[in-house]
Amino acid sequence: MAEDKGALAGVIETVKTVVYALLIAGIFRTVLFQPFFIPSGSMKDTLLVGDFLFVNKMAYGYSYASCPSIYLPGLGVDIGADDFCGVFEDYDDRLFGSDPELGDVVVFRHPVTGRDFIKRVVGMPGDRIQVRDGTLYINDEAAPQVPAGEFVETFAPQGSARQLPQCSNGAVGQGSDCIKERYTETLPNGTEHAVLNIGTRSLDNTGVFTVPADHFFFMGDNRDNSTDSRVAQSAGGVGFVHRKDLVGRADRVIFSSAGSSMLAFWTWRSDRFFKAIE
Repeated sequence: MAEDKGALAGVIETVKTVVYALLIAGIFRTVLFQPFFIPSGSMKDTLLVGDFLFVNKMAYGYSYASCPSIYLPGLGVDIGADDFCGVFEDYDDRLFGSDPELGDVVVFRHPVTGRDFIKRVVGMPGDRIQVRDGTLYINDEAAPQVPAGEFVETFAPQGSARQLPQCSNGAVGQGSDCIKERYTETLPNGTEHAVLNIGTRSLDNTGVFTVPADHFFFMGDNRDNSTDSRVAQSAGGVGFVHRKDLVGRADRVIFSSAGSSMLAFWTWRSDRFFKAIE
């Protein structure tokens, strides 16, 4: 009988340990940092497919979007932040809130699809945004682009989705160099970052977007391969993003894998471990 009680006590302690660990992990993810894998090439070469990072949720304060989302399509799991904290979705204010700065790389929740996106802030509330011949204009002031060589990658399937990259040097064979023009863009506040150009695309020229109050305008650094604020939400794009939909700021790549699985250690990019995001 004593042995049975001892075994039961051991099971109870194990369950308590697991529960405490889950609670701590839940608090960590909800309040402090959220893990995020880069699934697409829209932010190359700042972020590569297979980069893993933690999103700083403290940077902009908290809203309903700060609650965790769990998306595992292979298992049929699709739990959004609104499922956890939907009761707060209509509140526009952020607890301990502050706005992102121009040039910040931000994770936000798409208000229509519920998916998490990561893009760069290029427009603040009240700004007028336009793209002319591939150059970004903010309040009629060009964000100059200076040639910065080429971004070269292997033309091969990337990430778990096995997507093929787009190349400015035309159709190339598997294993060949896929090249994009690389530029350093400077925003009006002095922030510098890399942008890529593949070729002439329809979104290289847009109308003027006036960013509404409490909203932000986002673009990907891989300008010709990015679903962003240049396309309205009703047309499948991102459109203007409300302050309440911000999740947090991306500050540093923690880990990176060029393969289809992070377990494939021979595909790890050791030069990107703990790399600052600029």
